[in-house]
Amino acid sequence: MFKRLIIAFALLFFVLSVPQLSSAKDMTEETGQEILKELKDIKALWEKALKPPAKAERPQPKSGTVSLKGSSTLGDKDAPVTLVEFTDYQCPFCKKFYDATFQEIKKKYIDTGKVLFVSRNLPLPFHGDAKKAAQAVSCAGDQGKYWEMRDEVFKNSRALKSDDLASYAKGLSLKMNKFNSCVDSDKHMDKIEEDIKAANSYGIGGTPSFMIGLSGDGNTIEGTPLIGAQPIGAFDAAIERLLKK
Repeated sequence: MFKRLIIAFALLFFVLSVPQLSSAKDMTEETGQEILKELKDIKALWEKALKPPAKAERPQPKSGTVSLKGSSTLGDKDAPVTLVEFTDYQCPFCKKFYDATFQEIKKKYIDTGKVLFVSRNLPLPFHGDAKKAAQAVSCAGDQGKYWEMRDEVFKNSRALKSDDLASYAKGLSLKMNKFNSCVDSDKHMDKIEEDIKAANSYGIGGTPSFMIGLSGDGNTIEGTPLIGAQPIGAFDAAIERLLKK
């Protein structure tokens, strides 16, 4: 409605500003055609100006070779299926996956030796504490407490400031001088950026996102994307299909 009103006012302004229209008897057919063309051109310009910009299409997730090098793993190294998660510790959907679906996957597949779970990072740019949280988890990993710190961060995903992260590390009895030095030095930032680039190369732009495939040489898998905090049934179907192979 607003768009139509603007166009109508523009046309009215044009009509009132054209001197040839002051007297109908002075208007020739040629003049009328010129005016009509001008009106159509004005209408087209206004419609173009008011048209909302087209949204950039996000690339569709695609399969690809996923590197496991330098990533933390949970489960049997010889498990037949590997599930790689790209996560953001400040993402509510990642927490939803962690609280419900991940616990089921761990019980049914990781603890039973069927799935090797791999954690990679995809801190989203609008989550200001996500990168620092990812660094803190990796720094805890330097002291053998990666998964324990990961649990603490997900359980407290609304409190991820530097003091909060230090508190969780202290609760895990980490050597605090070493931990703080690691976080402050951005020691693991290159690996985090590498994870982000890898996710982008598969067309993955949101979290949580997964790549799942048959375990290969221990360094890579041929992964198929599984996007979002989906229910356990979606993972059951994908894992069981691979186990049958």
